[in-house]
Amino acid sequence: MAPARILVVNPNTTASMTATIEACAAAAAGPGTTVRAVTPSMGPASIESHYDEALAVPGLLAEIARAEQEGSADGYVIACFGDPGLDAARELARGPVVGIAEAAMRTAAYLGRGFSVVTTLDRTRGRAEDLATHYGLARFCRRVRACEIGVLELEEPGAREAVLAECRRAVAEDGSDAIVLGCAGMAELCREISAEIGVPVVDGVAAATRTVEMLVALGLRTGDRGEFARPPAKPYTGLLRDFQVSPPIIS
Repeated sequence: MAPARILVVNPNTTASMTATIEACAAAAAGPGTTVRAVTPSMGPASIESHYDEALAVPGLLAEIARAEQEGSADGYVIACFGDPGLDAARELARGPVVGIAEAAMRTAAYLGRGFSVVTTLDRTRGRAEDLATHYGLARFCRRVRACEIGVLELEEPGAREAVLAECRRAVAEDGSDAIVLGCAGMAELCREISAEIGVPVVDGVAAATRTVEMLVALGLRTGDRGEFARPPAKPYTGLLRDFQVSPPIIS
C-alpha cells in the first residue's frame, strides 16, 4: 500500500498557527506519510464561540472539497478542538476524517481511569463537555478546565506557564491520569508539559494524525450508507453558490 497523504485543515485563518500545527502533525506521522496543513481562504482568525465555529465550517469544507477534486489526500484531520464541520466533512470525503477532540479524548481514555481537558477560554468549556458526552467518553472526563488564554494569545510570552499551571492543578485536584490539551494551538507544548507534571499529556493534532494514518493503512473509511452518504445535489445561492455538491468522484 502506498504511504498515506494526510491533509490537516486548520479551520481558523491564522497562518502562523497552521505552520505550528503542520510541524506537530508531521512530527507525529510515521515514515513515508505525507502531511500537509492548509489555512482556509475564509473564516475567523480564531474559533472561540459558536458563531466563530459556524462561520469556520464553509472554509474548512472548501479545503476538503478541493483536495477531493484533486485527489491529493487519503485522509483528513480537522485541527480545532470543537471538531467543527466533522459530520459534513465525512459526507464529502472518500477517506477518513478525524477531529482532534475526538482523537485526543479517545487516546486519553486508553491511559487511565480519567483525564482532564485543559482548554483556552472558560466560555469554550461547555463545548468540550458536550463533545465528551457525544463521543461516549463523559465517564472518563473528570473535568474541563480553562486557563483563560485566548487562542491567538497562545503564541505570546506567558501562555505556556498559564497552560502548565492549569495542567498541574488538574493532576492535583481532579485525580486525572492524563491531560488532554484542548486547543490545536497548544500542540507544541505537549512533551514539555508531560515531562514537567509527570503524567501523559495528549495533543489532539498528533493523536488525530496517527488515527487517520492507521485507518488509511487498514483501508478503512467512513461508511457511506444512510446518514453519511454524499449530500444530495441541490442549488445553493448567494455567498454559498459555489458550495453546490458535485457528483462523487469514482476512485
